[in-house]
Amino acid sequence: MPLLERAVALESTLSEPLSDQQSTPLRDRLADAVAWLMWRVNRLRCMSVVELSYRVRRAMSVRVERYRLLGSIRVPIADLSARSAVWLTVPPSCDRAVYMAAAERLAAGTFDVFALEGINLGSPPRWNRDPKSGIEAPLDFGKSLDYRDASVVGDIKYLWEPNRHLHLVTLAQAYALSGEKKYFDVLRRHLESWFVACPYGMGANWSSALEAGIRLINWSIAWQLLGGVRSVMFHDLLTMEFRRRWLESIHQHACFIRGYFSLHSSANNHLIGEASGLFIAAVTWPYWPEAAVWRAESRNILEREARLQNAPDGVNREQAVSYQQFELDLLLLPLLAGEANGVSFSPEYSVIIERMMDYLASMMDVGGNMPMFGDADDGMAFRLDPRVISDPSGRRYRSSLATGAIIFQRRDFKNKAGGLDDTTRWLLGAAAEDGFRSLDRSSPRPLPVRNAFPEGGSYVMGCDFEAGSEVRLIVDAGPLGYQRIAAHGHADALSFTLSVGGQEFLIDPGTFAYHTQGPWRQYFRGTGAHNTLRVDGLDQSVSGGNFMWLSKATTVCDVWQTAPEDDVFEGWHDGYRQLSDPVIHRRRITFDKRTRRVFIQDSVRMEAPHDIELLFHCSEGCHVESGSDSAPDTYVLSQGATDVRLKLPAIGGASHRTYRGSTDPIFGWVSRRFDIKEPATTIVWSARLTGSFVLCSEIWC
Repeated sequence: MPLLERAVALESTLSEPLSDQQSTPLRDRLADAVAWLMWRVNRLRCMSVVELSYRVRRAMSVRVERYRLLGSIRVPIADLSARSAVWLTVPPSCDRAVYMAAAERLAAGTFDVFALEGINLGSPPRWNRDPKSGIEAPLDFGKSLDYRDASVVGDIKYLWEPNRHLHLVTLAQAYALSGEKKYFDVLRRHLESWFVACPYGMGANWSSALEAGIRLINWSIAWQLLGGVRSVMFHDLLTMEFRRRWLESIHQHACFIRGYFSLHSSANNHLIGEASGLFIAAVTWPYWPEAAVWRAESRNILEREARLQNAPDGVNREQAVSYQQFELDLLLLPLLAGEANGVSFSPEYSVIIERMMDYLASMMDVGGNMPMFGDADDGMAFRLDPRVISDPSGRRYRSSLATGAIIFQRRDFKNKAGGLDDTTRWLLGAAAEDGFRSLDRSSPRPLPVRNAFPEGGSYVMGCDFEAGSEVRLIVDAGPLGYQRIAAHGHADALSFTLSVGGQEFLIDPGTFAYHTQGPWRQYFRGTGAHNTLRVDGLDQSVSGGNFMWLSKATTVCDVWQTAPEDDVFEGWHDGYRQLSDPVIHRRRITFDKRTRRVFIQDSVRMEAPHDIELLFHCSEGCHVESGSDSAPDTYVLSQGATDVRLKLPAIGGASHRTYRGSTDPIFGWVSRRFDIKEPATTIVWSARLTGSFVLCSEIWC
């Protein structure tokens, strides 16, 4: 029976009433089966004919590989005489106590994994166990394992995170700074247990090439900090055997990635992460003849994908600020590793990295806040400063700009970064201090690095930029996301964020969930969680799964003007043309710089009645009060000594109310970190309208 027919049949069965003898678990299993089938049907709908052919061939190849004896794959003997230049060294200045303390926590088995802070995973951890649910993933063939099935693997994000081995870098740093053998011993014990618990090709840790790529990146950093192939720690039969086994697994990882690249509609940040890991492996461990092939192939992928996945204006096409920073790291490390080893990238590659930093610098307000457009999962390619765990947002962006300031000699990046950080010190070594200091910081405060990103669809409005009185309003008028599935995009067309004096007032509430907690995943990526207009309670784009959009709204900017007196944006989207009675939403935003007032005009045109909502999501730090009897349509948003007033449209029959931490309906939440949410106020204006209307809102800053 075709997949679609099977899904419909199961859905019909699920809708029939169950007898008293039939249990809720049965209904749950049927619901899971329907979701499983519908996801696959929708995924097929997002594939081209070429991709379908590729997927069939790969599925056949995986099946053959599954029944082949994996242990028969021979790893060549490593030629340790091949030379590799170190591209990361111990900086001359950093707070050693920070690294010692972090390493001691890890040695005791204490980890921070997303919402689980200070959890004891053991030393070494149980590598195939999800620490959140306690589910132990089976050691089945990794490429055939359905890591989306929470009943089998738990929350795969929690399982994968410790297996990225970012913590091994912290242990290696502690060893490099102190010379104490105990940190090397902990690292060795963790890796040796990993080799046993995660045999090549088996289990959840061999189901994603991206995870293998990130593991190689962190292994490379740890390897260098331990002293490389000639480390004094590899001094006896026991530790030399450990080195041999480690190199064997490195070769296996590289071969695994080469045979399992994320291609076609899956070719997003995953492919760049895989190529980055493979390239870094090739230059760090050039001990096999095929390493030259790995290096050339991965370099070509990085060059190609850097161009394809980033718009000419520097905006990453996944339309997710967090992933822009993640991909930036994945592109930057090969540049540094290649330069140290005589492997150059094209000038265009460096220009792309610089433009990506332009975007981050332009989005950051004077307080260091970044809009949380699109998905965010706190994913990191590496962690050179253990303090970043407790501050996964602003610190990382500032760090990227500090590194970029030195590499590209950008004084404006230095001003945005605010200071030199430890991550930059580890990446650039002794040159970091002098390089950062040499940039003149006495220049006048700059305007936004850029205020218009037409290909990426981001526009920066405001005044007094980089000063304490700054007003920064960022309009999101970009595409939904990248490729056919737009995996990490949110249905946020024509939304905006607003900060005043470096304090956020109107925000994008973030992401919160990925593979699990379906209703929350739908909410945070849906139109209702963004500062825009919603029709009939529907998203502007139609979801086909947690990382898939079937119908995608197209957003167009018609007007962008910036002048000393005001900034003007006007655009529209076609997301609600899918309705039986199509609705067009057009938004015009004007910022008057003299009066510090924002005028928002939302035009809607329809023939039949529709429920129209205007949504304003306030920062969790805002105290929100409704206006007085004389101004019933006005709200005052306060933070400290700063107030922002919001006036809603005055139309007969309209209503408005606030939500904070509501679950029915879901409204009034913000998620600053993955799997962590907290209440925040959402203001919802609503009316049932017919015909053509212009809804006027005003904000006094």
